[in-house]
Amino acid sequence: MKTAITELFGIEHPIIQGGMHFVGFAELAAAVSNAGGLGIITGLTQKTPELLAKEIARCRDMTDKPFGVNLTFLPTFAAPPYPEYIAAIVEGGIKAVETAGRSPEQYMPALKAAGIKVIHKCTSVRHSLKAERIGCDAVSVDGFECGGHPGEDDIPNMILLPRAAEELKIPFVASGGMADGRSLVAALSLGAAGMNMGTRFIATKEAPVHQNVKNALVAATELDTRLIMRALRNTERVLKNANVDRLLEIEHAKGDKLTIDDIHDQVAGVYPKVMLDGQMDAGAWSCGMVAGLIRDIPTCKELVDRIMTEAEQIIRSRLMGFLDGTAATRKVA
Repeated sequence: MKTAITELFGIEHPIIQGGMHFVGFAELAAAVSNAGGLGIITGLTQKTPELLAKEIARCRDMTDKPFGVNLTFLPTFAAPPYPEYIAAIVEGGIKAVETAGRSPEQYMPALKAAGIKVIHKCTSVRHSLKAERIGCDAVSVDGFECGGHPGEDDIPNMILLPRAAEELKIPFVASGGMADGRSLVAALSLGAAGMNMGTRFIATKEAPVHQNVKNALVAATELDTRLIMRALRNTERVLKNANVDRLLEIEHAKGDKLTIDDIHDQVAGVYPKVMLDGQMDAGAWSCGMVAGLIRDIPTCKELVDRIMTEAEQIIRSRLMGFLDGTAATRKVA
């Protein structure tokens, strides 16, 4: 399948593995790229630029296909040394960077000078248009369904994607609720040129996370995520667990007087405990509603191949069948 995204990043299938904290290591990025998608190393999971350089080199030993790096720009007083991280990305020969968080505008000259294609994660049309204006090559449009931070507008992809298609000139991928061939065909129908999957890629054999995490995703339904930190206007979609329940109790009790210090124990230092140690009640960790569509733990290649086969069947049989009058007699995919 050829789309503007496969052409932009030089990949076989229009599927991107989004950056995920303490998930996006070389093992997963290489497996996704080897499967024909675009694997992404999560830059800030590596505590120093030097460690990121080593992780990039490690990934190169695992794949000769294109892969990228996620760089999230955090609203903190003690900002990470972003120029040094970018230097490690450039020196590592990376040609695709997924940016997230705050605007990457001040770092765009360095990225573009190195010939790097930038895809910025956005949760609204207005932010997508800003990404286009500052020179991003593509955007990842994240609907309200997504794991992590869905923004504050609460617009689901059935509305957000067509709106993005109406406004944007650069290509975009759909993120949030993406899991299978149905997701891909729907995203393409709504104007996207591919899809970004985060949560779904955690439940794969190569994802370097504890088996408890993968099992939790298979067991979860679409009703098992919660929205936290809404009062702080830093909304995050996470998987329900005991500490998330406690967090929500604190939020309810504090109301509009809530501060980040009130929920420190439920959000600080959680990812290593969950992803590496398998402590499923340690605290809040990002998870999309798409958990309700995860029912197995395949290899990345099995997953990507299945998605592409299913997408082709939907397009060629079901959708074309509506035009030639044969779809009514076929089982709905």
